[in-house]
Amino acid sequence: MHLNPYGEYAVLLAASLANDWPADRDGIERRTIEMGMTMTFPVASDDHERTRAVIDDWLHVVDETDPDARAALLNAQMAAVTAYPRLTDHDGEGWHLHYRDSDEALPRVLAAVISVGTSLHLVTRGMNRLGRCAAEPCANVVVDVTRNGRQRYCSVRCANRAAVRRHRARETA
Repeated sequence: MHLNPYGEYAVLLAASLANDWPADRDGIERRTIEMGMTMTFPVASDDHERTRAVIDDWLHVVDETDPDARAALLNAQMAAVTAYPRLTDHDGEGWHLHYRDSDEALPRVLAAVISVGTSLHLVTRGMNRLGRCAAEPCANVVVDVTRNGRQRYCSVRCANRAAVRRHRARETA
């Protein structure tokens, strides 16, 4: 059996949706597939707006810097989508665990996957491994997956821009 911990890919999926919100429901589902999810979801007319609400709720976790408060937010998010873990072979790729009920709507599945994945990411890598890009005015989400745990920028471009600003500030001082 493959143990699917909903770890890194789930938190990266959430960051991807937060940083580059798709224009429609199809864009959300395409992104889930690009980021590693293999299932399709029943379509509902409010999937796009309900998924936006899931991401907006998750952004409260991103913006919370106190570990205890961050944990409380994640616990509340996981409690809202509580289901018994279950064995599944929905895609014929082998048995694995899901931390949600079967045949759920897209927003509810993403709420479960993202909250569990974010929790696993933070408890295994560190409660400080999630935040906003340090290059102002950028506000993109940064999921720190580095070995040393020091990722502060969402991209090389933002890191370079911040370095240039620091350099220019030193030269004018």
